[in-house]
Amino acid sequence: MSGLIALLDDVAALTRIAATSLDDVASMAAKAGTKAAGVIIDDAAVTPKYVTGLDPKRELPIIWKIARASVFNKLVILLPVAMLLKAFAPVLLIPLLMFGGLYLCFEGAEKIYHVLRPHGDTHVEADMDIGDPAKLEETRVKGAIKTDFILSAEIMTITLNEIPDGSIGLQAAALAVVAICITALVYGVVGLIVKMDDVGALLALNANTGVGRGIGKGLVRGMPHLLTVLSTVGTAAMLWVGGQILVHGLHNPDFIGWAQPYGVIKEVSQNVAGDAGFGNWAVTAFFDGVIGLAIGLLLIPIVTRVIAPLIGALTGSKAQH
Repeated sequence: MSGLIALLDDVAALTRIAATSLDDVASMAAKAGTKAAGVIIDDAAVTPKYVTGLDPKRELPIIWKIARASVFNKLVILLPVAMLLKAFAPVLLIPLLMFGGLYLCFEGAEKIYHVLRPHGDTHVEADMDIGDPAKLEETRVKGAIKTDFILSAEIMTITLNEIPDGSIGLQAAALAVVAICITALVYGVVGLIVKMDDVGALLALNANTGVGRGIGKGLVRGMPHLLTVLSTVGTAAMLWVGGQILVHGLHNPDFIGWAQPYGVIKEVSQNVAGDAGFGNWAVTAFFDGVIGLAIGLLLIPIVTRVIAPLIGALTGSKAQH
């Protein structure tokens, strides 16, 4: 009898340990996932363009293909690489994170630049000349997977940097949770977005009441505006996150250790909004975003006139961003 009681005690202790570990994983995943907000929103805003002009019946299957590839990218390729870096070359994490911050600043600034100086979307327009629908779908899916890989690498790097040191198993589990949840969130939202106009059209034509038909018409008319808002929020978030990464990276004593501009932003935010709360965060995010925009604008001529032509020469093809 005493042996059975001891066994039950051991089982209870293991259960408590497992529950604590799950809580730790959930806590780390939630904290880390919020830091990748800019990339997540941009991912959701970018992906719908890859099904533009295709057979509506193929929209969800295409999104499912991209989502499966995204999970593979994150869990099979990026997660093991991230954990190896964390274990054996942690000194590389901050430089990689800084590089990702520069990428986010460039992407966000370029979006704003192209609003001020409009041009066609070369990614989509370039493949519209493909006559075979199957070939067009294959081209779009490949393009989307490449874009997803870049954004996934940013998400995983940002997430890994936010996970505190500790058990490798817990870190890997938190990273895997973030990867799966973000993929489900992004492509679930994308699926809703691309089919919402179809749902609206169905309601507008077949609803039994005027209210239902009005809702359907509102959905059809509202989806372009929703995509615009989503793209705008994603751009702002990219500049904020990119600027924040660079500001904190420069301030990090393990990297460069510059006191500014981190010190100035912190002082201004405290003077304007106090030491904590939404106001402090908003002021800090604003200045991080301004810095991100400034750096991104400086990067545009470097990337488009130097790096892109160089890549094109090395790959033997015309580089297009």
